Formats: sequence, C-alpha cells, structure tokens
Amino acid sequence: MADDRNKDELDRRIAKAKAATQHGVTDAEGRAESRGWAIGIEFVGAVLVGAFAGYLLDKWLGTTPWLMIVLLILGFAAGLRRAMKTSNQYDTDPTNDQQ
Repeated sequence: MADDRNKDELDRRIAKAKAATQHGVTDAEGRAESRGWAIGIEFVGAVLVGAFAGYLLDKWLGTTPWLMIVLLILGFAAGLRRAMKTSNQYDTDPTNDQQ
C-alpha cells in the first residue's frame, strides 16, 4: 500500500519535471533553427577563409594588409551570396514544413 503511494507520488513528480523541462519546440521549428545555424556557419566560414588566405598571401608576398583586406571583402561577398542562395533554396523547397 505504501509502495503504491510512493510510486504514484514518484510518477507525478516525474511527469511534473518532464513538463517543466519541455521547451515546446516543434519538429518544423527545430529544422528551421538547424537551417539557420547552417547558413550562419557557412557565412562565417567564407569570411574566415578569405581573411586567412589573404593573411597568408600578404605574409608570402609582403603586401600587408592589402590582400587580406581584399580577400576579406571577397569572402564576405561570397558568404553573403551563399547565404542568400541557401536561404532562397529553403524558401522554395516544396517539402519545407511551414506549420
């Protein structure tokens, strides 16, 4: 009898804890967040690759800081273009769940 009461109390506390920790994120929201992170990481990666390549070329050719500035700007443009292209691809995807 006491064990049943303890078990019921434990089940109630577990259910309450689960309800408190759920964030209410749907699958569609989770996919959208993942896509957003992917676009952001691609953008930052393009900028960093451009800056690093410019830095290395500047060190090698002795043109500090001009190639780094130019390739940083080109990396920014490439990252922006890639982000816009990927974003448009997600927007026009017929399997995209908009709920």
